[in-house]
Amino acid sequence: MKKFAYLSLGLALACSSPKSDQQSFSAAQRDSLFQEDAASSKEELTGTDLEKSLQDQGLVDIEQEIPGIQVELKYSTEDNFFKQDVYGDLTRCYLQPLAAAMLAKAQKALQEEYPNLSLLVYDGVRPIRVQQILWDGLDKPDSIKPLYVSDPKIGGLHNFGVAVDLTILDLKTRKPLDMGTPFDYFGYPAYPDRELQMLAEKKITKAQVANREILRKVMKGAGFTGIGSEWWHFNAFSRKEAGEKFPLIQ
Repeated sequence: MKKFAYLSLGLALACSSPKSDQQSFSAAQRDSLFQEDAASSKEELTGTDLEKSLQDQGLVDIEQEIPGIQVELKYSTEDNFFKQDVYGDLTRCYLQPLAAAMLAKAQKALQEEYPNLSLLVYDGVRPIRVQQILWDGLDKPDSIKPLYVSDPKIGGLHNFGVAVDLTILDLKTRKPLDMGTPFDYFGYPAYPDRELQMLAEKKITKAQVANREILRKVMKGAGFTGIGSEWWHFNAFSRKEAGEKFPLIQ
């Protein structure tokens, strides 16, 4: 059985919300979130406990909701930037039902055009208790911590269960399409906003950008928006909309 205390800086840089995407939430939300003492955020949970907690909070298992979608939670393996398994036994991806319904549209659109391809999801909801441990464990002044990890008192879109990290899988080869960089690569070659520059510098290729365009087309067509620094990250709602529609996930 693995522990949440196992988390150190495991997700500290991954998919942190930009400052412009953060805002304080209501006093009622904050009081509800932090009524437990600090020790409770480090309680030991098994994957089964965590999964039940997510279900009890109204989230859905996307593999049960979306025919054919593929899931490989990168943070339930050591195949991630930090080389740590930080989700323990949890291997199934959960999202808010509305976000899952949007993702189902993206999967359908992808397979209608490319029957040999499928979305491959790397991360979905990230409980706020995990975010708190990341925040507490980051050895930086509080003033610059948001550059690395979302402030748990504010919450990022993964913490609401409305952000997803994903790529595209070739169902014949069982390999992801070449997007130019791995998931969780922190550098300009992974930035959608820098693709023209990276093409000019021969850091990425036109074929890799074309693969990203397939992903962007189906995700944006389903209502998701991307971000400028990670080709794999998409949001179902804005930070403001998420705060109005959903609670932060514990």
